[in-house]
Amino acid sequence: MEKYVPVVVIKELAEVDKILPALKKNGINCAEITFRTACAKDAIKIAAEKYTDMLIGAGTVINEEQCRDAIEVGAKFIVSPGLSESVAKVCKEKDIPYYPGCVTPTEIMKALELGITTVKFFPANVYGGLKALKALSAPFPQVKFIPTGGVDRSNIDEFLAFDKIAAIGGSFFVKEALEKEEQNG
Repeated sequence: MEKYVPVVVIKELAEVDKILPALKKNGINCAEITFRTACAKDAIKIAAEKYTDMLIGAGTVINEEQCRDAIEVGAKFIVSPGLSESVAKVCKEKDIPYYPGCVTPTEIMKALELGITTVKFFPANVYGGLKALKALSAPFPQVKFIPTGGVDRSNIDEFLAFDKIAAIGGSFFVKEALEKEEQNG
């Protein structure tokens, strides 16, 4: 897993060739393309085929069908806003990393029962941010977190300094990369 996981929403397929090169120029070689739009599956397919030097995954995966579709077209990891046992099962079968959203001790325990030790912490700002992650790490020292939602340039260094952070997720990476492209372009 890369340290930075941009949450990428593709509304039109042409955006793949705009956003991914911008991310690469910003030193980010990963993209979590979300299943929030009708063209998500096609966007993941294009990204996986065209940007082979990037780690392309699928985000906002909320059911088994989306998971199978994403893996079929080349997703190398799956992220969900919550924990889905059926998605976890498919990922385990296909040997694809799964990062479910878990914010409570019960959800983390369920993830551990499924063999998952890295979870998305979403929305991080709503569920207590870094303070909550530190508290949750005490009873779950084997768990790593990917905080997403409310993490930005103002607090990213604080999160990254904590050794239980596997990566940082966020759409702000995309916004920054595109703004830089506009300035340089």
